[in-house]
Amino acid sequence: MAQSNPAEAVKNLFQTPELKSKIGFTLLALVVYRLGAHITAPGIDVRALIDFFQNQQAGGLAGLYDLFTGGGLSRATVFALGIVPYISASIVFQIMAAVVPSFEKMQREEEGRNKITQYTRYLTVAIAILQAWGYALFTESLQGAVTTPGFAFRIQMALFLTTGAMFVMWLGEQITERGVGNGASLLIFFSIVERIWPGIGQTFAYVQTGTTALPKLLLLGVIMVLVVAGTVAITVAARRVPIQIPQRTMARGRQRESAKNFIPLRMNAANVMPIIFAQTVIVVPGTLAQFSKNVRLQEIAEYFQPGSGLYYLASAVLILFFTYFYTSIIFNPIDIAENLKKQGGFIPGVKPGARTAEYIDRVVTRITLPGAFFLTLIFLLPIVISEAINVPFRFGGTSLLIVVGVGLDTVQVVQQQLLIRKYDGFMKKGARVRFRDRA
Repeated sequence: MAQSNPAEAVKNLFQTPELKSKIGFTLLALVVYRLGAHITAPGIDVRALIDFFQNQQAGGLAGLYDLFTGGGLSRATVFALGIVPYISASIVFQIMAAVVPSFEKMQREEEGRNKITQYTRYLTVAIAILQAWGYALFTESLQGAVTTPGFAFRIQMALFLTTGAMFVMWLGEQITERGVGNGASLLIFFSIVERIWPGIGQTFAYVQTGTTALPKLLLLGVIMVLVVAGTVAITVAARRVPIQIPQRTMARGRQRESAKNFIPLRMNAANVMPIIFAQTVIVVPGTLAQFSKNVRLQEIAEYFQPGSGLYYLASAVLILFFTYFYTSIIFNPIDIAENLKKQGGFIPGVKPGARTAEYIDRVVTRITLPGAFFLTLIFLLPIVISEAINVPFRFGGTSLLIVVGVGLDTVQVVQQQLLIRKYDGFMKKGARVRFRDRA
């Protein structure tokens, strides 16, 4: 079957009324989000904040947070917290659903899932208030960043940032419900993509001034293409475990053969979460040292500064650890084995039940190891090369995995919408299809 070219694919998007409406709503919501991400909160000297982020926190947790908010944190905008409080709350309840039996039971029921969603919103408010208050204290600690520091400023900043975080959470939910793809992921996706173009412009400016040689820039471009290709490959890579499910339908007095299918076990099921967890842990010494002013903690924090050998080693070890940790939380072989057994299905050569769960767990453990190593390589290699070539444009693993993962998921959602529309239109035409049974 001939595949349609990109022009025809884009044309099909806007010829489908439902999909056209969803895409339009998504784009409108993203425009509103990006406009709000450029409105500065009152009482802040933005220039002092930008200088701090450029000179001291480029690779720390603040830099990672600033990446997720599209630079909102470094500019002290009303959307400075972005969607991060909501994601943090979602992760908390996702972990609780995996380790607390009562939450696990709620997760399996529709009413329980609605309650968890409501609890997630409440926790988002609490996290946003704490982060907003901490951000107010952080800006007050920077010389010249706040015009009138004090309790009134902290209350004002907490109110503005918490309200902004709630609006962003609502906007993400609206995109998920009425738009295309996952709203929270798309908000982060466009926050990252928006910062790519200024970085490219700065890189070419480096070439013009002679700071970076053109051959080095070309080498960086080749490496970027290879890294992106590898990231796409590892994102979609999966081990297909064959299964058979008996068909109970009778045809001409005979029972049909078992339907052959497979369980896709992804090599990188944890996606970008191990990198986020690792970066959160590794910047703890620096964060504690900054707020406590303890000399000993400041000495320890110096060893974990971005660019040091210990920083890279600790990041690699933590990414490997959290890859297995998060995979074990989101992936439950026992549930898969039980659901397969209820359907009468089985893995050829493996007994149903506990043996099936053990087999799936063993396969996941094996394929996660190369995925974890590749995830570590994807995270560290671009950073090391960018520093060696001396360019301001970072394409580290965190942003790259998010962009690739969200992009692939969104394309898949659009394809599913087109497929559903195609079948709906086909059925409405009242076409009659004759099936031929083959022995």
